[in-house]
Amino acid sequence: MPAHLRSLVIVGAGGHGRELLDLVEAVNAATEGPRYDILGFVDDDRVDPDPLARRGAVLLGGLDLLDRLDADYLIGFADAATRSRVDRYASARGRRPATLVHPRASVGGDVKLGPGTVVCALASITTNVETGRHVVVNIGASVAHDCRLGDYVTVAPGARLSGAVAVGARAWIGAQASIVGLRSIGDGAVVGAGSVVTDDIRAAQVVAGVPARPIHVAPEHVAPEHVAPEHVAPEHVAPDQPQPESGGARTTARLAKPPPSQRGAPPCG
Repeated sequence: MPAHLRSLVIVGAGGHGRELLDLVEAVNAATEGPRYDILGFVDDDRVDPDPLARRGAVLLGGLDLLDRLDADYLIGFADAATRSRVDRYASARGRRPATLVHPRASVGGDVKLGPGTVVCALASITTNVETGRHVVVNIGASVAHDCRLGDYVTVAPGARLSGAVAVGARAWIGAQASIVGLRSIGDGAVVGAGSVVTDDIRAAQVVAGVPARPIHVAPEHVAPEHVAPEHVAPEHVAPDQPQPESGGARTTARLAKPPPSQRGAPPCG
C-alpha cells in the first residue's frame, strides 16, 4: 500500500453510513492519488447486504473487528449517543477517526474541525467556527461565523445556523431548521425539522414550529456520554491536515449494542 494511503472502515452500514461512503469516494476522486483504502463496513446489527453490494462494498463483521483491524474509522450512525459509544470504544483501541470535507463543500478560514467531523456536499462553514468530536454537518447545511458545535452534534440537511450560535453536545438541528444569531442550544436538545429558533433552547428540550416552542423534555438525553475518554486529547484539525492519533491501552471488551430505537435520528427530523 502506498505510504500516503490509509485504510478506512465505516462503522454503521445503514443509510448514513452509505452516504459517508459517497463522501470518502468523492475525497479520493478529488485528489491526485486516493487518500483512503476503503476496507468496508462494520456493524453489530443485522444489515441488508444488497445496498452494500450495489456499491461494491462489504460488511466485514462486527465492531469487535476494530480490535485487530489497523484502520482509521468514520462513524455512520445518526444518533449522537451511539456515536459517543462507538467513539469511546474505538479510541480505547487506539483507532484514529478520519476528519473529512467533501470537495463540493465550502470551508472558510480559521475553522477547526474536531476529530471524526464530516462536512458533506454543498455544506458551508464560514469563519472562526469550531466543532467537537464526530460532528456531522450534513448535505446543504450552513454554519455561519463564530459558531461553536459541541461533540456529536448533528446539523441535518439544509439546516441554517446564523452567526455566533453555540450548540451543546449531542444536540440535533433538524432538516431545514434555522437558528437566528447569538442563540444557545443546550446539550442533547432537538430542534424539529423546519423550525425557526429565535430564543435559547435549554438542555434536553425538544422544540418545533415557527417560532420554535418546547414540545417535550427528554431527561435521558442529558447523561454525560459526550465526555471524550481521558486518554484522547481534545485536539482539532484543519480540514487538510493529518488527523490526531488516539491513544490508550487496548482491551477486549465488546461494545454494548444500543437498542434499535437509539440508533437512528430523532423523530423530529
